[in-house]
Amino acid sequence: MDGAAIGQVRRFQRTVTQRIGALNDSFLARDRALGQSRVLWEIGAEGSEVRVLRTRLDLDSGYLSRLLRSLEADGLVVMDDGGSDGRVRTARLTPTGLAEREELDRRSDEAAADILEPLSDAQRDRLVAAMSEVERLLLASMIAIDVLDPRHPGARRCLQAYADELARRFEGGFDPARSISATDAELRPPAGMLLVAALHAEPVGCVALKLHPEAGSAEIKRMWVDPAVRGMGLGRRLLAEAEGKAAAQGVRTLRLETNRALTEAVALYRASGYREVAAFSDEPYAHHWFEKRLPRPGG
Repeated sequence: MDGAAIGQVRRFQRTVTQRIGALNDSFLARDRALGQSRVLWEIGAEGSEVRVLRTRLDLDSGYLSRLLRSLEADGLVVMDDGGSDGRVRTARLTPTGLAEREELDRRSDEAAADILEPLSDAQRDRLVAAMSEVERLLLASMIAIDVLDPRHPGARRCLQAYADELARRFEGGFDPARSISATDAELRPPAGMLLVAALHAEPVGCVALKLHPEAGSAEIKRMWVDPAVRGMGLGRRLLAEAEGKAAAQGVRTLRLETNRALTEAVALYRASGYREVAAFSDEPYAHHWFEKRLPRPGG
């Protein structure tokens, strides 16, 4: 990793934490630290399940419990233990908590305006555009990719979303039963694997491999990225992860087919070094067939 880049990231973090007041015990002059204020804001007017808060904020369960207890002691939050199912705990704002959240919103707007006010119009536009880009890049850096069993709930959600999108975009729809198979058994080791990307513990993309070790080849299947995170480079990252997993299994040739309606997928494959070849399958939904030779591990 580039040492200069790491140094710039650390300088950016120091500047941001100082400018937004994260170093102060009293965030926005409300007699509580930033962590408490953020949890109060995230609970929202409708309340929130504690497990949702934990995943959304990437907080340790013990630390979140301490934050909630402090807000509860201040009369800002009440905890609902979910009746018969004590595992489902929900945090709700009291009337005092709702009023405090509104005040936090007002002061947060003022703090944002205070950052922008000293700048010229051109500088404001540059800063806001840069913040938007940084936000998207930070979100991209928070996406984790793991191999999951095809029956995992997150995996099922991705595979269903994949089928639903193809049904909307393909002329004449999409019926998985007519397509070349990618069954659960084919997507489990040693026959294959399914990689699932998640952001804040929510699935946002997937790609599958069907391995053919006897031929030294594999097929890329079920490539999908949630529209909410497109443009963050996740498709290219999923593809690279699949290539790495395939190479580690001794695969030398990766193959895939795709439909002409998926123009962004076609562009991604070409930009990633896949070359278009003659049809090598009887996939009824395919218009393009691609393959890529993988380098040997360590080569």
